[in-house]
Amino acid sequence: MSVSNNVKKVLIADDEPDILEIIQYNLQTEGYEVITAKNGNEAIDLAKKFQPDLIILDIMMPGKNGIEVCNILRLQPAFNDTLIIFLTALSDEGTEVKGLETGADDFITKPVSPKVLVSKVNALFRRVSKEDTGLLQIGDLQIDREKYIINYQGKDIILARKEFELLALLAGKPGKVFLRNEILNQVWGTEVIVGDRTIDVHIRKIRQKLNMDCITTVKGVGYKFEM
Repeated sequence: MSVSNNVKKVLIADDEPDILEIIQYNLQTEGYEVITAKNGNEAIDLAKKFQPDLIILDIMMPGKNGIEVCNILRLQPAFNDTLIIFLTALSDEGTEVKGLETGADDFITKPVSPKVLVSKVNALFRRVSKEDTGLLQIGDLQIDREKYIINYQGKDIILARKEFELLALLAGKPGKVFLRNEILNQVWGTEVIVGDRTIDVHIRKIRQKLNMDCITTVKGVGYKFEM
């Protein structure tokens, strides 16, 4: 396969050969450069050599499981911006929370059709591309993170700084569930101590100012942005 410099690189790690083959074929057909690993240890080695833009991890793998692989890679600065998707047959809430806590960008439950998986991968890369410009556009909502400007349906909306940062964080990854601790760390920082109700108050104000219920509470887990 001839690969140009702007082709995105994807690493797939799964111990089921049939799944590796079908995902690899569909992603290559879409134009991605793809490499595969059959276990967690191999995934870590190939990730360091291959430096992929996206890693798709099965959770139940020999050697090291997907959660362990994600943890190890996220501790290394080289993988701070690497996209990670968990693709697993485990569908319980506890497993999903663990996956998100390790820094995964998405959690997809098997079985999933190849077309749906490819569409999710494409959407993830489109989202990151928009983030790089500093301008988020979701439907009628526009968020300019460089100028701290919110525009909804043609009208500018004034948000307090932390309200803006909270909205930009959630809207930057529509559908992703952000854990409460993750939000506190990214918006308020680890050195600032705030009460448990701080996020709730800010989200309520955002909903009121935008006049729409765009932030969904995921009970016992966190919050996600949905238009």
